[in-house]
Amino acid sequence: IKREVKKCGEMLSREYEGKPLVLVSILKGAFVFLSDLSKEMSIPCEIGFMVAKSYFESTDSSGNVEIQYDLSQDISKYHVVIVEDIIDTGRTLASVMEILRSRNPLSLKLVTLLDKPERRIVDINADYTLFTIPDYFVIGYGLDYGEYYRNLPYIAEYNS
Repeated sequence: IKREVKKCGEMLSREYEGKPLVLVSILKGAFVFLSDLSKEMSIPCEIGFMVAKSYFESTDSSGNVEIQYDLSQDISKYHVVIVEDIIDTGRTLASVMEILRSRNPLSLKLVTLLDKPERRIVDINADYTLFTIPDYFVIGYGLDYGEYYRNLPYIAEYNS
């Protein structure tokens, strides 16, 4: 994980050098990834947070996306990179990207720690994916089951 996060941070630093950049984390799951990624970047950037949920005390997406906390900054003068923990069905991210795109950022890209393409329902792809995984429910490194296990320093398959 550390090696891939470092490579991603270096790539983003090169791509956005000299440009106004805001990294947008989708909480809660992406907070560990965002923290580690931002520390690997050599350029200044702002950080913003959103809370969007589609999992409610379950290992299955509810199909309903709820924006519980929105960005406070005006992103129209920024390049925006969404920093996501995992793309599963794609519903949550599609909703978030639609909202952010409507605010006219200079550019909008998506970086994800994990991608689970087998589960995709919505046509969405990351601009940069660190790891592609099979259809397992995973925990750790910010990912949870019922709000537990986010603090694990690794990613593991969860069997209920």
